[in-house]
Amino acid sequence: MQFYYPNVRIHAKKRDKMNLLLEHALTVFMVFFAIMNPIANTAVFAGLTAAKEKVEQRKIAAKALIITFIVIASFAILGKSIFHLFGITLPALRITGGILVFIVGYHMLQGSGSKLHHTQGDDSSDSDVAVSPLAVPLLAGPGTIATAMNYSSSNGWMEIIITLSVFAALCLITFICFIFSSRILAAIGKSGLSIVTRLMGLILAVIGVQMLLVGIKAVISTLG
Repeated sequence: MQFYYPNVRIHAKKRDKMNLLLEHALTVFMVFFAIMNPIANTAVFAGLTAAKEKVEQRKIAAKALIITFIVIASFAILGKSIFHLFGITLPALRITGGILVFIVGYHMLQGSGSKLHHTQGDDSSDSDVAVSPLAVPLLAGPGTIATAMNYSSSNGWMEIIITLSVFAALCLITFICFIFSSRILAAIGKSGLSIVTRLMGLILAVIGVQMLLVGIKAVISTLG
């Protein structure tokens, strides 16, 4: 004789849902943290704003991160609409995003920043340094945009909200790193910065390959 406990099943489903959301949040945080690499970008920020006063540095950091969040949030929320508008499929995004993320990680493994996250030349005016190169493409580069769309386009509003909340938290962490850039760089030194960059590059390269494999698998399943 079997007994059924509806309440137990409901709680189990809720627990499974919470576990999936927690896993989604942790995965998104790790990807965004690796691709934005706040520690390495702190060195760039310090170099671009070395001649600025502390108050001006805070303004530049705040403006850059606000613009970054708006750009990423726009692509995360409008991802499905962009798909329909241009006829883009999710597997195509995952394959392209995986390649972009892998390229960023590969360049970081070599001990340097990715060319995808740099502008040609350094002729930006002081008033625009928060917009370019800090916000775009340093923080909100092609890899970051592709990642945001990849983790938002195939999920519901709860996943999108979690993705944006995690990214907002990461923007806050990056802002703190920028504000205390001189102390952080003095503490970790050049060798520490190189180790962090290479470690983040390794994580990104693995994530990029995983995204690529998922996209290829989806294409093969549709063809079969």
